[in-house]
Amino acid sequence: MTKPNVALRIITPEDKSKWHEMWSDYLTFYKQSLGPDITNETWRRFFDDTCTMYCSIAENDRGQTLGFAIYVTHPGSWGIGDVCYLEDLYVTPEARCKGVARKLIERLIALGKENNWYRVYWHTDDGNYTARALYDKIGTLSDRVKYDVPL
Repeated sequence: MTKPNVALRIITPEDKSKWHEMWSDYLTFYKQSLGPDITNETWRRFFDDTCTMYCSIAENDRGQTLGFAIYVTHPGSWGIGDVCYLEDLYVTPEARCKGVARKLIERLIALGKENNWYRVYWHTDDGNYTARALYDKIGTLSDRVKYDVPL
């Protein structure tokens, strides 16, 4: 298994079609369907200076997009500085298990150290064993239980 050379960068408007394709594949993986209004609003937020939602993308040395990490920073009440919530992490099927997801997460950890965040956190499905094998090497499994209230 050859690990690709991976470069990470913040998404740009020129990445829209690549991101849309990956976003669609990501939603399919999680068996979700969102209206175009939600997808378009998510895209818009990446470029809104008043919004703290960001997207990093991973590319190989040929410029092929390999994945993305969407994250949100916000104040927290249990520490000084902000917290980073890794909301969505996606790696293309051909790039999986080759270190891309790890690089995306490690970049967030480095950003956190640079910006004095006091925590990076994320959720995944209980049965997402492939992802959890990586997450167990990077973070600590929380004993928190998540509740949702759809509005």
